[in-house]
Amino acid sequence: MTTVLLGFAAGLLIATVTTPVGVSGAVFLLPVQLDVLHTPNPAVTPTNLLFNVIATPGALARYRRQNQLAGPLTRLLVAGTLPGVIAGAIIRVHLVPGARLFRLLLGLFLLPLGIWLCARTLRLSRQPHPTPPPRPRTITALALLVGLIGGVYGIGGGSILSPILVGRGMPVPTVAPAALASTLATSIVGAAAYAILALTTTGNIAPHWAVGLASGLGGLGGAYLGARLQHHIPNTGLRLLLGALAIALAAVYLTQAL
Repeated sequence: MTTVLLGFAAGLLIATVTTPVGVSGAVFLLPVQLDVLHTPNPAVTPTNLLFNVIATPGALARYRRQNQLAGPLTRLLVAGTLPGVIAGAIIRVHLVPGARLFRLLLGLFLLPLGIWLCARTLRLSRQPHPTPPPRPRTITALALLVGLIGGVYGIGGGSILSPILVGRGMPVPTVAPAALASTLATSIVGAAAYAILALTTTGNIAPHWAVGLASGLGGLGGAYLGARLQHHIPNTGLRLLLGALAIALAAVYLTQAL
């Protein structure tokens, strides 16, 4: 029961903070799973995908009510991330099963992302003119790469796509709903891929259902609340906070791995 309550509270808090910028929160839920809830590895990855499947519809329901889901960006992101997340799931199970190596990869991924996010946000705040948005082909190619990383990391890809696209000049109210819709689609496919792999692979491949359901239900409410608060929270400050959290988590992971 303690694990369930902690999972629910973590999902609620994380999703409330991260949803306004198009991030489901799974990227920050993962260390809670490993160090607090003691979810076995590599079951943490499909559990994160389960969290996304349950939590993300809360944000999408609110964004739809606010008329922010229409537009071609969602189709471009889904077209790239879906094939990538399947390949990422296979790589995660067969090539990156060890906890030590997994934490090392997480640290190496989060550190440059956090530094880039902070630096880009500060730079954009001083620029008088916005950066031109990327072309559709560039967005799809980026989504393919992010889907691959997201399949390994269990984050659906939105936590990478959102800061990159916003940093390239696209407005947060446009990026956030599309990134979360892409996260939902890729998480569904990724969770199904892990379920199939669990039938043919030994080890903790299936999701930890109690943790995934509890954190997902907490995230469902947090995501709805975060989407509602989007217009009331300074985007620059929130992006800097996410960048700082990514850097801090990277430092912890690299210290533990090395």
